[in-house]
Amino acid sequence: MASLLRQSLFVILATFGLGLATADTARAQVCTGRFVNPITDICWECSFPITLGSVPISVESSALDTSNPNSPICVCPDPVPRVGVPVGFWEPARLIDVTRVPGCFVNLGGLPIELGSIRRGGTDGGDGGKGNTLMHTHYYHYPVWSLLEVLTSVACVDPGSVFDIAYVSELDPLWNDGELAALLTPEMVLFANPVAQAACTVDCATSTAGLPLTELFWCAGCQGGMYPMTGRVKSHIGGVQASLLVAQRLMFRLHRQLTAWGTIGNGALCSRFPMPIMNKRQYRFQMVNPVPQVVPALACNPTGRTSVHYEGLAGEMKQTVETCRQSNSPVL
Repeated sequence: MASLLRQSLFVILATFGLGLATADTARAQVCTGRFVNPITDICWECSFPITLGSVPISVESSALDTSNPNSPICVCPDPVPRVGVPVGFWEPARLIDVTRVPGCFVNLGGLPIELGSIRRGGTDGGDGGKGNTLMHTHYYHYPVWSLLEVLTSVACVDPGSVFDIAYVSELDPLWNDGELAALLTPEMVLFANPVAQAACTVDCATSTAGLPLTELFWCAGCQGGMYPMTGRVKSHIGGVQASLLVAQRLMFRLHRQLTAWGTIGNGALCSRFPMPIMNKRQYRFQMVNPVPQVVPALACNPTGRTSVHYEGLAGEMKQTVETCRQSNSPVL
């Protein structure tokens, strides 16, 4: 009976902690980075709250939770009838590089990989890096709980047990071209107007104060718009803002390609399900490179939350690095 109960625990709320990292400027073409420490670089408090049905059973969390089913019992008919308890938690299971240097795998210790003729990256135009910026991404399966054997008896934990590279944007011809990307997301023509984009200011306010609006699926909150789902950022305000926007677009794109699936709500009580229109409330974002942010106030960021607090830290970090270089001190 105990074995059956363990197999009958279903996740109704799971998130993937995404590491955001921006490599050095394309002008220098320097690939920098560091490996993520799965113990010290993860905001473990962002895994809370943990719920049974809609009742929290963990310590109080400062991060807002999404809605959970009220029933404490769930029944799954396939492959055999099962009765269990709906369990909700937030799982760190994915990692993303965001870099201006093609072939730079930031979260693999700044590993550069020669890609031959694929060299495009960095800022194509504009002043002071605020023009049409092309950024590349790498998407990793990073099942921290499985790697550390945390809650491995719970059936709804991410099934992957190994670290793996699942997507490399440099090899995707749709990543650099908005017209080609429209083949995957033809609905983008409906939101290429001032009225639709103005609605994103409301999404920015709600995601900063609480959770994003799922109805405004074409908005990435304070970062801009989800469309086109490419690595080109025209409204490049800062490195962190651009990195967040590209990471959020990538997650939506993976959902559209059915590479990423839904793990939230009643539909996920028994198994993951196709989610071609990404539910923005399914994810929390945490920066792990170049400096990991493990404080919940900075790490448990919903989709679209303002990056102002991050941009200030990035400016201080840049000044520290420059000071160390001028004094010939090592930068770790």
